[in-house]
Amino acid sequence: MITKVGQIMLYVNDQDEAVTFWTEKVGFSVVSEEDNGQGFRWFEISPTKGSETTFVLHNKELIAEMQPELNLSTPSLLFYSEDLDNLYKDFSDKNITVGEIVNMPTGRVFNFADNEKNYFAVMEKK
Repeated sequence: MITKVGQIMLYVNDQDEAVTFWTEKVGFSVVSEEDNGQGFRWFEISPTKGSETTFVLHNKELIAEMQPELNLSTPSLLFYSEDLDNLYKDFSDKNITVGEIVNMPTGRVFNFADNEKNYFAVMEKK
């Protein structure tokens, strides 16, 4: 039986740029950084301290060489925010590409793009 989601793997073209985007612009924190000294490194990031689910930023090119059978596409992710309007303004002020806030049957939502033009969504959840 699966009891929770532990880590979500994000395969990126530039790990350093991705870490900068997720930490400095989105507000995540680096939980850990690993480097085996042979070119294989990854960063574990989290939206909040102690979050049960974390993201691991892997080098897409290296993973494709190591495991060519893997699907390295960016997953469709939906984040929650208790203050959607302030988050939208914060992202806009930081020059993150954002879509319009729209009303969905499940609540207000907007999308945003990372530095590699992958889109994610944020829904207001109080």
